Amino acid sequence: MFTLVTVLERTAGSALASRIAIYGAGAALVLIYVGGLAVLDAERHAPGADITNFGDAIWWAFVTITTVGYGDFVPVTLGGRAVAVGLMAGGVAVLGVVTATLSSWVIERVARGHDDDEAATRGQVRQLTEQVAALTARLAEPPDAPPSQPPLDVPPSGRAPTD
Repeated sequence: MFTLVTVLERTAGSALASRIAIYGAGAALVLIYVGGLAVLDAERHAPGADITNFGDAIWWAFVTITTVGYGDFVPVTLGGRAVAVGLMAGGVAVLGVVTATLSSWVIERVARGHDDDEAATRGQVRQLTEQVAALTARLAEPPDAPPSQPPLDVPPSGRAPTD
């Protein structure tokens, strides 16, 4: 279902960014679900455990992956704490990717229409320099001499472009 979303897919870069965001959000949901199940399995029957049902486990996993850490539910077993460490590390990585991708998308949207403010690449400068040199050479030729260069709209192969 997520891969059918094409709202963000305007350019190749934004298509990649939208896929990364979708996969990152999916990974976060899977990480929350698996982390919740794992901590529930480790904590359910432990004496003094706070996490004893699936709802509490999912809430704990969500709070842990987002690095909020309310402290209302805390794993007490070694296995539960190991799951917590893995969920913390995975959460920082996955949510960092999602946040960076969304930030990149917002910056791209804001930058649209400001092409005049962007610097030219070396390739673009080289191409323009070659075009200026070709035009200068054509202007320097006598009017009755055959052109030394093909017309600008004809590729070097000598064939006219086809549409």
